[in-house]
Amino acid sequence: MEVATKYSESELVRLLQKRGEQAFSYLYDNYSGALLSIIFNIVKDEELANDVLQEVFVKIWRQAESYDSSKGRLFTWMLNIARNASIDTIRSKSYQNSQKNRELSENVYSAAGVEQLQVDQIGLRKIVHQLKEEYRVLIDLSYFQGFTQDEISKMLDIPLGTVKTRLRTALIQLRGIIQP
Repeated sequence: MEVATKYSESELVRLLQKRGEQAFSYLYDNYSGALLSIIFNIVKDEELANDVLQEVFVKIWRQAESYDSSKGRLFTWMLNIARNASIDTIRSKSYQNSQKNRELSENVYSAAGVEQLQVDQIGLRKIVHQLKEEYRVLIDLSYFQGFTQDEISKMLDIPLGTVKTRLRTALIQLRGIIQP
């Protein structure tokens, strides 16, 4: 029976920067699900999202030395890499061409308005971006991506009570922005 290793964020960063394969495996095992959901939320294609996830982890491996803990948490840094890679993918010519060449049946439902209204279309993400980074990440993970408070606590390695308090504070601030 193998003993599960748990790293603190600073240990994990140090081992990643030293190219520790065990730390990288730990990173993948513990963060790939969260990053995949972020990517899939942007890309909307499961196979392509998995490809982007692979690219993201290659970038993380290659750029581990560039991580600066004074600028934010490791997860936030990885989240930005995943988000940027996803946006780059959907902006690429090959992706744009593949969307133009989809079968008619795939386009019929979205053209008919059957697709659910996207959060970006009603401007909520713009409002959320007015919050501090620590609140914005929690709102995104909780409300836009559907993670539970317990999952967020484990994912970001912060106490559950802190997650609940920050989410409540973020919602109060959002209410203040929406209803001045």
